[in-house]
Amino acid sequence: MDVPRILIIAGSDSGGGAGIQADIKTVTMLGGHATTAIAAVTAQNTLGVDAVHPIPTEMVAAQIDAVVRDIGVDAIKIGMIGSARTALMVAEKLEDLPGVPVVFDPVMVATSGAALADDATIAAFERLMRRCTVCTPNLPELKALSGMSVLDKERQAESARSLVARRGCAVLVKGGHARGRQVTDRLFSPEGSGEPPVVEWSGARIDSDSTHGTGCTLSSAIATELAKDWSLAEAVTRARRFVRMALRQAPGLGGGHGPMGQQAVRLDLNLSRFSPMLNQVTVPAADLAASEHFYRLLGLNQIVRARPRYARFESEGGATFSIAADAVHATPTVYFECGDLDLKVEFLKSQGLVFDQEPRDETWGWREARLRDPAGNVICLYQAGEMRRFPPWRIEDA
Repeated sequence: MDVPRILIIAGSDSGGGAGIQADIKTVTMLGGHATTAIAAVTAQNTLGVDAVHPIPTEMVAAQIDAVVRDIGVDAIKIGMIGSARTALMVAEKLEDLPGVPVVFDPVMVATSGAALADDATIAAFERLMRRCTVCTPNLPELKALSGMSVLDKERQAESARSLVARRGCAVLVKGGHARGRQVTDRLFSPEGSGEPPVVEWSGARIDSDSTHGTGCTLSSAIATELAKDWSLAEAVTRARRFVRMALRQAPGLGGGHGPMGQQAVRLDLNLSRFSPMLNQVTVPAADLAASEHFYRLLGLNQIVRARPRYARFESEGGATFSIAADAVHATPTVYFECGDLDLKVEFLKSQGLVFDQEPRDETWGWREARLRDPAGNVICLYQAGEMRRFPPWRIEDA
């Protein structure tokens, strides 16, 4: 099996929440191999940044050369760059790697508010962007890069389109700094890129103080998915899902903006386009209350309670298990989550398999298709993302 090789050029976070540390955790959890060129060392924790030490440009270049020469690279993520001189050097190195996807997270300010790039370094970002596949600014970074207002969606779009036209790379505008209960991210792509001009994603805001490293995590996840040959829009979709799961599973460390829970994401993202993942089983229950008691006694963590019809449990590692007292689930159902459900179904149909249910969006937030194996067992192929373990009706103290 080919392992995606992701070269990360970024700063180190001594608190382990952002930077190289968040990048490595993300790439590893998504099935890639992370190599690094550390551009700066920081002394920081969840409360703020105490000190920043840029690594000499020659040492950053040496790290890049050593990795590329021996291990190779399938995608590159660029984060905190350290200095303007280093930024220009990295831009030159990228010219020697044509065809390699590059994701640039223009880190300027830490979550705590500390400045992580001076004006000269920000100016040097322009040359980097000319070689990037996608740049991922939040709203303050978009304003700094474009020099334009970002007060509302229309002006944000104008600013992003201006950057796309001037720099030639796609721009993913992250909406986390905007107000409201919904967080909207928008991807603006250049003409002729093969991507839609604009793609928009929205999701309910996750209330959490453990937001340190969200940008690093998102950009590293995008780079990893691009290395697997997903399109840019598909890579962003999968990366956003990973970020949201990691936010939901943050360990709650520190007294300020704590780290995310990348290491806790289990069985929530299918790493493969074609190979399905077994992560959910539903069995019938004649007496739902009695079955609930039995499986809690067994040690499973109940996460959904919908008496007298349905209950769902979570096991160690993240697999889920349900009991149902309705006619639909009169026989056990095995669930395989697919990276691309519609593509998988089309392939299986071309091989002669017959489906009882074509892919469709269900009211509980899953997209499902159903068929039976030769013995008549019910098989559900589906996509659910965070709706499997973290639906809005999840038991609050689960």
